Amino acid sequence: MSKEETGSISQELFRIDGKPSVPQALPLALQHVVAMIVGCVTPAIIVAGVAGLSPADSVILIQAALVMSALTTFIQLFPLIKNGPISLGSGLPVIMGISFAYVPTMQAIAGDYDVATILGAQIIGGIVAIIVGIFIKQIRRFFPPLITGTVVFAIGLSLYPTAINYMAGGVGSDGYGSWQNWLIAIITLIVVTALNHYGKGIWKLSSILIGIVVGYIAALAFGMVNFSSVASASMFQLPRPLHFGITFEPSSCVAIGVLFAINSIQAIGDFSATTTGGLDRMPTDEELNGGIVAYGISNIFCAFFGGLPTATYSQNVGIVASTKVVAKRVFAMAAGILLVAGLIPKFSSLLTTIPSCVLGGATVSVFASIAMTGVKLITASPMNYRNTTIVGLAIALGMGITQANAALASFPAWVTTIFGKSPVVLATIVAILLNLVLPKNMDLTEAEKKLD
Repeated sequence: MSKEETGSISQELFRIDGKPSVPQALPLALQHVVAMIVGCVTPAIIVAGVAGLSPADSVILIQAALVMSALTTFIQLFPLIKNGPISLGSGLPVIMGISFAYVPTMQAIAGDYDVATILGAQIIGGIVAIIVGIFIKQIRRFFPPLITGTVVFAIGLSLYPTAINYMAGGVGSDGYGSWQNWLIAIITLIVVTALNHYGKGIWKLSSILIGIVVGYIAALAFGMVNFSSVASASMFQLPRPLHFGITFEPSSCVAIGVLFAINSIQAIGDFSATTTGGLDRMPTDEELNGGIVAYGISNIFCAFFGGLPTATYSQNVGIVASTKVVAKRVFAMAAGILLVAGLIPKFSSLLTTIPSCVLGGATVSVFASIAMTGVKLITASPMNYRNTTIVGLAIALGMGITQANAALASFPAWVTTIFGKSPVVLATIVAILLNLVLPKNMDLTEAEKKLD
């Protein structure tokens, strides 16, 4: 759909406060839901598996992911506070969802502690995001594209083992590494890759969802799907506050807090891409302030209801840039669909029946995309000796220490939790410090100076 389309009603789609008709808005809303729903629920499924949650608790965690994603999207669309010293909500057409950026660290915390510890750290992270939002102008300079790109690259790399283990059937499963798991995973991956490169329109946009459907059908043929949890799930259920509890463990709070600071800065990129792609302008200071503060407050709220950390969804930003559709009514409909889906436990339970090999085959391409997005951000800066040193050392130390299991064995447990479980935190800290202390090259061009 394009701006050249005629008719007063269709033009409503291209105005942020436009009121397009339901027949026009609904397909576009479904498009946004299709683009993000797999990414939204998969982190919850992964964390539930690592934490050893029961099928019933896994459903509750997935339900909370959908409901909280919907509510946080509503807050961004329709700010609760505007035109004051602090705003609450960006007022921009964005979709919020559970973020893969936190998965490596959440896996580490869930393995050593439990979901309650993740949620406690999330509250601290939310406070960090609020502080970043309030002082965004002063803090932003510490996170140029080189640094955020290094962090995103580390996130992508750290997720690869998760995808491979899932393709093999899931660590600890009876059939781990079986040819059936690998066959189904590869079928799923082939479908996703083929649609990404040869598909058009909705087929390309829905490549991951379609790949999962094909893989799911193949898994059914092998008798690998168990519907017992669906039969026992209820038709309607409200989110349960404090169902998992909340625990504050200092090292986990530090690890998640660092990621919240990074994602708060990363959100600037998504807000900017949304406004430049759909509104032909940069976001205002008020929109950035309100968006990031709302990101922090909504994550604190989510923690009390079992919702894992949310963030802006870049794939939905891409849809805005390609369609130019910015009417908030479309995004409100998408959030409404997520909300309804989350209030139906049978739907959430059905998602838990997706075999690990199918999820692995579908998400390995997503994780690869995350890593390559990091590479694109990194190479936006000149690849001189200084910058390659920053990226190389940050990734080497971040990935190396976490892969050498006994490297920090003689240190206190909190050191291992912060620096030895997920490569993202250590890579982030190293990249920031090196960017501050390494001397700038004297022969940089003016363009390079701006990037640095």
